[in-house]
Amino acid sequence: MSLNWDHPQPYTLALSPSAADIDGLEHTNNAVYVQWCEKAGWAHSEALGLSLADYRRLDRAMAIRRSEYDYLLPTAAGEQLVLGTWLYATDGKLNMERRFQLLRLSDGATVLRGRWELVCIEISSGRARRMPQEFCDGYRPAVVA
Repeated sequence: MSLNWDHPQPYTLALSPSAADIDGLEHTNNAVYVQWCEKAGWAHSEALGLSLADYRRLDRAMAIRRSEYDYLLPTAAGEQLVLGTWLYATDGKLNMERRFQLLRLSDGATVLRGRWELVCIEISSGRARRMPQEFCDGYRPAVVA
């Protein structure tokens, strides 16, 4: 089955809910999806050559200013899922956007869409700052046109 991604060439992460991820309604807890998005975001960043150690060394980070998630369908323990993520430039200097789409492999259904508005901050002060050149060099090639 070919997967129907919202955008081309996602960075992907294969996932499957465990019994511990299931809530009282017998489906994957919404907080688990948020954790998976964070995991995918970091994995994608590291694949692009920017790790948490790089953030600390540069005293800069892409911090979530706003997040939104659309929970479209439930998932159950053991289902095979794949989470895709993409970067979008907003101004290319200070702000960026990351989008997510979670697909269920058994039927190709989209079970979640998410979006983060990111801002570059100076870690030591928490203030917004321009992206350092290393961020531009690492992230720009992955930005969806």
